[in-house]
Amino acid sequence: MPPRRPQRLKRSEQREDLPVARRTLPEARGRKSLLKPVATTTVVLLVLTAGGVLLFLQPLRLWLAPPPVPGLEARQSPDGRLLGHLPYPEAAASSLEAVAPGQKLRPEAARALLAMQRAATAEGVDLRLLSAFRSIELQKGIFFDVKAERNQSAQERAEVSAPPGFSEHSTGYAVDLGDGATPQSHLSEGFDRTTAFRWLEANANRFHYQLSFPRGNSQGVSYEPWHWRYEGSLEALRLFEPARQLGR
Repeated sequence: MPPRRPQRLKRSEQREDLPVARRTLPEARGRKSLLKPVATTTVVLLVLTAGGVLLFLQPLRLWLAPPPVPGLEARQSPDGRLLGHLPYPEAAASSLEAVAPGQKLRPEAARALLAMQRAATAEGVDLRLLSAFRSIELQKGIFFDVKAERNQSAQERAEVSAPPGFSEHSTGYAVDLGDGATPQSHLSEGFDRTTAFRWLEANANRFHYQLSFPRGNSQGVSYEPWHWRYEGSLEALRLFEPARQLGR
C-alpha cells in the first residue's frame, strides 16, 4: 500500500513568515485584541526599525503637562526638559550649610569647594564664590523679572538662565565661580580667559566639580564657564545623570 501523502495545510493554518514590522492585527469578529488597552495616563510611541517595531511608553504628563509656573508659555519635552533645562528638586533648608556669608551648599559640596579654594589660594589663584544654592522662589525672580526688564522671550531668557524648578542651583550642588583678580569677568564668557578658569580646567575634577554648560552643550544652554556642579556623592550623581546622558 503506497505511503499516505501528508495532508496539505489550509492557507489559514500555514505559518506566517512576515517580519514583525509588517504584521497586521486580524479583523475577524469575536477575536480578542492582541494588544492590551493602554492606560489613559500613558502615550505609546511606535518606532519602526529594520528589526521590527519598538514600543516606547511615555507618561502623558510629559506631553500634556501645564507650564510649571503661571505665565510661561512652554511645555516639557518627552525627556522632561523645559526650554533646554532639566527639572531639579529644591534642597531642603535642613540639608544645607553656610559656605560663605549669605551662601549655602550641601555639606559635601561645601567641604569640597572650600578645599578647592584653599588649593587655588596656595597656587596664587583667587577663586571666588559668586553664587551657590538658590531657592525656586528666588529663581522665579531671576528668570521672570530680568526677562521683563530685558524684553526677552522665554526662549531667549532660558539660554542664559534656567526657569524656576529647572536650575541646578536649587539642588545645593551648583556654584558660580569667579576670579577675584579680574572681577570684570564675573558671570561672563570672558571668565574663560582668567587664571582662575584655567586653574579650574586643570584641577576641578580632583574636587569633584564639573563644568555644567560647555560650548555647544546638547541642552542648548549658552556657554557658562563660571557655572560648575558637584558630582562627588551618589545623590549628586543621580541628580545629574540625565544631564550627563545628554552630553554623551
